[in-house]
Amino acid sequence: MANFKVIAFDCDGVMFDTQKANRTYYNDILAYLDKPPMTDKQFAYCQMATADQALAYLVPDEHEFAAAQAFRKKQGYGPYIRYMQMAPDLVDVLAWCRPGLKTAIATNRADTMNRVLTEHGLDGYFDLVVTALDVGNPKPHPEQLIRIIDVFRVRPEEVLYIGDSSVDQEAARSAGVVLAACCNRDMAADYHIDRLGEIKAIAAGPS
Repeated sequence: MANFKVIAFDCDGVMFDTQKANRTYYNDILAYLDKPPMTDKQFAYCQMATADQALAYLVPDEHEFAAAQAFRKKQGYGPYIRYMQMAPDLVDVLAWCRPGLKTAIATNRADTMNRVLTEHGLDGYFDLVVTALDVGNPKPHPEQLIRIIDVFRVRPEEVLYIGDSSVDQEAARSAGVVLAACCNRDMAADYHIDRLGEIKAIAAGPS
């Protein structure tokens, strides 16, 4: 299988189409504060950011931010998981990786990731999950990818990371891993794919 030993995935935009889920989630918080729904520009930022970063961006006022955080923690993300649409090829690709490749997640999600995996039947498919809570610096800092490199004791070039945003691009470049851009031709990447199934040909290498 080429020279890769680890396949790592971003969550939002790669493993799942989360546009409806995340837009509804943040708009409900804004509605609680009697604010209008997000603009497309605001949503684009929130899709790449941690929840804390997104709320600080959407609600810069200190008191409103505190109220937004309190509402977010009380409401939870659970009601929105059902809106997440799993990538059609995800389970097939994860099964194909076994047993030759390790699998990991590097995501700016925080306390929601484990529940997302459980509710979508993905428990046991990943050898390592690194969220924003597991590091001191979320993406675009490379710390999540460096954690993956260190845990599996591999070289950066032995990790294939699948991302879909500029924060993934920057993190991959800084960590020195190989990047496959998913459904985003504007990214500077080693590979561009339109669906996850294309990863199999990349990871398999030349026949």
